[in-house]
Amino acid sequence: MRIPFNYLPMQFANPEQILSKWRELIASTDFTLGKYVEEFEQEFANYIGAKHCIATNNGTDALILGLKALGVNSGHEVITVCNSFYATTGAIVAVGAIPVMVDCDDRYQIAIDQIEEKVNSKTKAILPVHWAGASPDMNKIMDIARKHNLHVLEDACMGIGGKFDGRNPGTFGDCGAYSLHPLKSLNVMGDGGMVVTDNNDYAKWMRLYRNHGMIDRDHNVIWGVNMRIQPLQAIVASFELEKLDSILQKRNQNAHYLDQLLTNQDLANYVQIPVRDNRNYETHSLYMGLFEYRDELVKCLTNNQIEVKIHYPIPLHLQTAAAPYGYKHGDFPKSEMQAKKLITLPIHQYLGQEELSHIGNTIKQFYKEKKIKTCVQLE
Repeated sequence: MRIPFNYLPMQFANPEQILSKWRELIASTDFTLGKYVEEFEQEFANYIGAKHCIATNNGTDALILGLKALGVNSGHEVITVCNSFYATTGAIVAVGAIPVMVDCDDRYQIAIDQIEEKVNSKTKAILPVHWAGASPDMNKIMDIARKHNLHVLEDACMGIGGKFDGRNPGTFGDCGAYSLHPLKSLNVMGDGGMVVTDNNDYAKWMRLYRNHGMIDRDHNVIWGVNMRIQPLQAIVASFELEKLDSILQKRNQNAHYLDQLLTNQDLANYVQIPVRDNRNYETHSLYMGLFEYRDELVKCLTNNQIEVKIHYPIPLHLQTAAAPYGYKHGDFPKSEMQAKKLITLPIHQYLGQEELSHIGNTIKQFYKEKKIKTCVQLE
């Protein structure tokens, strides 16, 4: 039984609705911003519960645009977590600021109890990540930010459609950044991103900056760049947004079922699934757990045609690009430990209980055999 990690061939197996809308776009030649982008921006703002949505070329642009809108630049420090994708830290560096990292917790979220000790006179903002589609305690993070008069930009790239304490990820801070990359809960045929905010001034500035600073083709009021989303992708995003709630419902059902399979007594010494915070409705963009004998298990799963990933084997502070900041092995022990044990399993909406049972049974059989071999060696 082959269990694919990549669900995109199934998601876009019948693209006629999208192609029909694309034909309409092509006939209109509305290829730069325009009504299709504006329609999606309004739809997403309504869905997420924000006043403004500014759509961008990708999630990295969304992070950079949000940081710039908050005035983050050279000489500033931004506190973030060390177990995210490269774009989180890369965006901080791209605006000239210094990334100041903290460790993560047992749910793979930013270690909130370490944030305040990193605050100093250079600190301009906190950049928490809703990693894997779960959320840190944004209420506590906002309390710290208000106490120290800091901005908050949320990396909610994996959090579209989720909830924390009844609110959407990305709507707690000054701005929230999202990605439409294929790994995300809302995805398109390539790249795309958005920034949301309730601040009118931030929104006005971001709309200008992402379009070269132009107010029309003959007048430029600030120096900006091209961060515009492609209307083709905005159309895809609008179609997929309509289906998002049902997709997440299925992903949560699958995640709950796999949680049950992997948290039984036989696996207690080998598998650790993060505790699910009951204030958090997760998107399960990534379904991750900690597994003993990780590399051997990955090989076993692969041999059984179960496609898995590792997100990621090297935390950000130990990447070559982070060398100028002086981090070293042992600085963030939880993230380093998790990087050695993490596996991301497929639980997407195109899987049913038969496929999930195969995943669970394969893992159980692996550890059963591993336990037997260990016992024999002890004897």
